[in-house]
Amino acid sequence: MVKVKISDSCPEYSISINGVMLSRGDDFIDIEDSLELQTAIDNGYLETQQEEKSEEKKEEGPKVGEEVWVFAEQRHNHISRVVFELLGKAKELAAELNVKVGAIIACEKDTELSKQLISHGADKVYVIEHDLLKDYKNDLYTTAISEVVKQEKPKIMLYGATHIGRDLAPRIAQRISTGLTADCTGLHIDETGLFVQTRPAFGGNLMAEIKCPDHEPKMSTVRPGIFKATENDESRNGEVIKVDVKISEADQITKLIEIIKSKKKTVNLEESEIIISGGRGLCDKENFKILEELAGIIGAEIGASRGVVDAGWIAKDHQVGQTGKSVRPKLYLACGISGAIQHRAGMQNSEFIVAVNKDPNAMIFGVADIGIVADLKQFLPALIAELKK
Repeated sequence: MVKVKISDSCPEYSISINGVMLSRGDDFIDIEDSLELQTAIDNGYLETQQEEKSEEKKEEGPKVGEEVWVFAEQRHNHISRVVFELLGKAKELAAELNVKVGAIIACEKDTELSKQLISHGADKVYVIEHDLLKDYKNDLYTTAISEVVKQEKPKIMLYGATHIGRDLAPRIAQRISTGLTADCTGLHIDETGLFVQTRPAFGGNLMAEIKCPDHEPKMSTVRPGIFKATENDESRNGEVIKVDVKISEADQITKLIEIIKSKKKTVNLEESEIIISGGRGLCDKENFKILEELAGIIGAEIGASRGVVDAGWIAKDHQVGQTGKSVRPKLYLACGISGAIQHRAGMQNSEFIVAVNKDPNAMIFGVADIGIVADLKQFLPALIAELKK
């Protein structure tokens, strides 16, 4: 339906549109959209209320409330890199919706953490300070953040798909009775203004687009390495809002006794600048030692395709892909990887991709900046020898 009335430029005192009689001086009325109606509007016989509203909207600044929020995960007063990646995407979504970007952080003390968030894209930072929030405790974080979300009513809320984000997001979603889409690899606003969340489905063989039209905030966890982190701009200004919440030790269902750091060396693919990944083209588990030698020379981390992880050639925390880790290093070297969609989705945002495969028709060459058709058993030792020179 379109709200219309006769314009001052109409030569007639009254006209009939779709069987409805309109007379000069009448207020706007609803008429079903049709070719006849659009012709009358185009000829200047009718004016529409929508046109006036749209002009008003152009002059407005960002709307108050309905913000796009990012949960600012911090450990030991260090903000996780994924937060800066999410702030970049939040700025894009907020621009589409004409709203501001918010970040919410829970900590013992705001030691310039809010300044970092503002310099990386947040317009407003909601800070929850409390002695009990020094370390992550899911029951206290859930209570504190849910209280602020209910009060401020953001439109969208994003979390990193980290150990903390995956634990916290569903608890808050349940507490405030909204939905959550986990492990997203894409986010955008569609032509109707709905928030669309893309994630792998059916073991990574399909990409599903999910819309939640009825409940807010729309909530998503997003894998690290999917979006590009925002640059640090210390000249940005923003608003820091200190929020008081009611939490106490009595609210803790579980008690944190001690934090013990793992002695095992963790693979931090998401923040690596150079990654060398191996696939089934290596032919044997032992050939990963050649990749390790090459990685040691150029300062790289070792990645892997799902096939070699499933075969037990290397641990799962090395896996790159939809069911593994999403990465965007400066250099990604794919060795003996065919390039199935499941793997490409996890590495195709890398700045520069070099692929080595003896099959000239391998799908990995479709996303590579440089493709090398060669036998890895000959190519890798030759490359190592040249680099050692």
